[in-house]
Amino acid sequence: MKIGFAGAGYIINIHAKAAKNNGLELAAVAEKFADKAEPFAKKFRIKRQYETVEQMLVAGGVDALVIGTPNFLHASQAIAALEAGVHVMVEKPMAMNAVEAERMLAASQKSGAKLMVAHCWRFDDEVNWLKAQTQKLGKIIRTKGYGVHTNWGPGSWFIQKALAGGGAMADMGIHALDTARYLLGDPQPVRVYAKIGTFYKDFDVDDTGVILVEWDNGATSYIESGWWQPYSDGPEAGTQLYGEKGFGQLFPTRLLLPNPEAERVNEIKSGFKFPRKEHCPQSMYDAQIAYFIECIRENKTPIPGGLEGLANMKVVDAAYESSRSGKAVDIK
Repeated sequence: MKIGFAGAGYIINIHAKAAKNNGLELAAVAEKFADKAEPFAKKFRIKRQYETVEQMLVAGGVDALVIGTPNFLHASQAIAALEAGVHVMVEKPMAMNAVEAERMLAASQKSGAKLMVAHCWRFDDEVNWLKAQTQKLGKIIRTKGYGVHTNWGPGSWFIQKALAGGGAMADMGIHALDTARYLLGDPQPVRVYAKIGTFYKDFDVDDTGVILVEWDNGATSYIESGWWQPYSDGPEAGTQLYGEKGFGQLFPTRLLLPNPEAERVNEIKSGFKFPRKEHCPQSMYDAQIAYFIECIRENKTPIPGGLEGLANMKVVDAAYESSRSGKAVDIK
């Protein structure tokens, strides 16, 4: 399996290490800036370098492409690869908006090449421990989640609307959004209300957001997004589940199950330490790319794939629209 990479920044280094850890052949990199491409290629012993994904595709010799470029490039690079029969794993957010996401999904469906969206928290051990316990909570009424950077925020293209599409909601809130949706069993969004703004820095994207999402299974998710926040009640992707029969949460990861007859609350501990040594461990990314390759080899539709990424983009679009209008937005 020969893997190509679009981009040579921070996140692509993590994906390349994951590919190497899985014994894959790191075949090529497409990166416009030589000062980024050359150190990356040297680090991972990648022989072929290109300025564009299109050049890489013309040259051939790549079975799958991992895209970790600025958001405005995701759709065009993914569609070019998919139309060439090259499988794609694209970083979150999937695209600049749901319209682009739909085009990416259509390209995958037409060509048969796999499309996966790198919603990495679906591959975390603690997230999957909690998911396996959710039946003990009964029907989930509501969730609360966090996608927040405290006392820190990104720079570069992340803070330019033309290149990123959105700010903290698109960058961090989407982690909390997808984690909640995954734990709920991937319901479809029905309605979104949001208050999003820029309060901590001077740039043209958001650094603060509060989002409410109604799902078609009756649950409601409350999500906080942010950069440069002075405090957060939970770390990235930290999620709480409020069920008819009990409470579950990530980070610290546990269940609280009331026992009215004994007049006490039983705590079921996950066995995971908190705080974690590394909040975003390499093992999560290793598992993610291993699953991507498994889907290719076994001809399975990846989950999270185009459909999951599209659902998230619809929520992100609706959140920004709701914040502009001051009204809840229905999702069709």
